[in-house]
Amino acid sequence: MRLAVDGMGGDNAPKAIIDGVFIALEEFNDLEVILYGQQHKMDPYLKVHDRLTVVHCEEVVEGDDDPARAVRRKKDSSMAKMLEAVANGEADACLSAGNTGALMAGGLFKVGRIDGVQRPALATTLPTLDGKGFLMLDLGANADAKPEHLLQYAIMGDIYARKVRGYDAPSVGLLNIGTEEKKGNEVTKAAFDLLKEANFNFAGNVEARELLNGAADVVVTDGFTGNMVLKTIEGTAIAMFDMLKTAFTSSTKAKIGYVLSKDGLRTIKNTMDYSEYGGAALFGLKSPVIKAHGSSNERAIFSAIRQANLMVKHDVCQQIEKTINVN
Repeated sequence: MRLAVDGMGGDNAPKAIIDGVFIALEEFNDLEVILYGQQHKMDPYLKVHDRLTVVHCEEVVEGDDDPARAVRRKKDSSMAKMLEAVANGEADACLSAGNTGALMAGGLFKVGRIDGVQRPALATTLPTLDGKGFLMLDLGANADAKPEHLLQYAIMGDIYARKVRGYDAPSVGLLNIGTEEKKGNEVTKAAFDLLKEANFNFAGNVEARELLNGAADVVVTDGFTGNMVLKTIEGTAIAMFDMLKTAFTSSTKAKIGYVLSKDGLRTIKNTMDYSEYGGAALFGLKSPVIKAHGSSNERAIFSAIRQANLMVKHDVCQQIEKTINVN
């Protein structure tokens, strides 16, 4: 697989990006990487590798750039060149930890949408208490969704869960305010009727409070709700660890308690660690476009590369196109 990587995207670029690339090159013998970015900033972290090609770019898409215009205006940016490599067939997939909106807009504009897909969806794997995780989409590619969009999200999520996550018959749930069939607004009610007739393992409605308990392997919702849920989970996890830190440093007795329980706390932290789950994939495009978390370290970048590798290996985009056009 040939992977195009934006070396300048994210809070820890370029070091974390480059370190993650080298970990992946050692792990995957069939991986070739084209790394785009400003040469003088990447040089301190680079070393020669026969499966790494470095391409200098003058510009960088910044986090505060206008998402709709950034890739079009900054044509010599690392993100634009990375997307062009996929569009031109020079790379099989691409990865960036940079501006999410710019990557989504650029992916749609340059890589292109699969025929038959009405709206792409942003999907990622979120942690569960048993450590398996669940796939959730849409996480913000489109704020609103019609029932038929939610059906397509479910189809794409089912394919990903089977091909990349290795499930034989993944359960697909519809995020709602209750588990009863007639719960929700007009969109979710109509979507429920579509999903229960579809050719996958529909688990019915699932409530937000059950997500981390593994209520379903795939959960679909509109982008507005999905983004709110994602940020609520992230914020709650951060707040919980901050509270634990405060509690365990409040007294000598508390510090002794931390020493006795630190192995268990480390297990909890690792279970909730996003860096092990990969990035967010933009489903519905002709080739895999992966968005890594903006604060990704080298381990998170490696996990996102592994995710892209599996999507290419299992022809996820081609499977989506085939299935969507049958339905």
